[in-house]
Amino acid sequence: MTPRITLAIAGRVLTQIRRDRRTLAMLLVLPCLLIVVLWWMFNDLPGEHFDQLGPGLLAIFPFFVMFLVTSVTTLRERGSGTLERLLSMPMSKFDFLLGYAVAFGLIAAVQSALAVAVSVGLLGLDVAGPVWLLGVVAIVDAMLGTALGLLVSAFAATEFQAVQFMPLVVVPQILLCGFFLPREDMPSTLAAISNVLPLSYAVDAMQALVNDAQVGEVWRDIAVVLGFAVVALTLAAATLRRRTA
Repeated sequence: MTPRITLAIAGRVLTQIRRDRRTLAMLLVLPCLLIVVLWWMFNDLPGEHFDQLGPGLLAIFPFFVMFLVTSVTTLRERGSGTLERLLSMPMSKFDFLLGYAVAFGLIAAVQSALAVAVSVGLLGLDVAGPVWLLGVVAIVDAMLGTALGLLVSAFAATEFQAVQFMPLVVVPQILLCGFFLPREDMPSTLAAISNVLPLSYAVDAMQALVNDAQVGEVWRDIAVVLGFAVVALTLAAATLRRRTA
């Protein structure tokens, strides 16, 4: 790995996204907008529905958006021939993917900070633990979406194929992460599957911070999500093809 090359790739990606206003709006505005819409849906109902749903939303939306944008953007590079030209240069595949991960990780930090600020500051989400740690979980969760998006892009040949991976990679995690039903109340088989899905630990960390602020458990969950992200990025580097078929 060469830091200079990695940073050059990251700078190129950031410049490209800055010029693409629609993608930038999707990355930074869409998660906040979706959270506001769901808060609005439950605002007039009795009970603290948003306090119950908010932690899961802060985990799901950044993960989903970063997965979608990362996979499609990388496949767009492949379709235009840019990916093949870049990989023909003296750089490793890990330099290329790490550069993308750094760029989207910085975007994820801004995205997560905005989502947490909107949820806590504007919509009044009650947080028992440190608000900054809520932001850390959101950033790590968004980085997981980025890593899985890069991994999917290594296998898909077109943007459409990348979107087809969503029912396989994203939807089961959303269904089984504990957002719709507490994991301990799931059938034993589904609970066992949930235990090996990384989004489950991001939701657990969010809920712990909002409900009982068990900071030690939160850091454990963060480590698990980070571990999944590193494994996904490593697999993406191992499977990424230098030449477009």
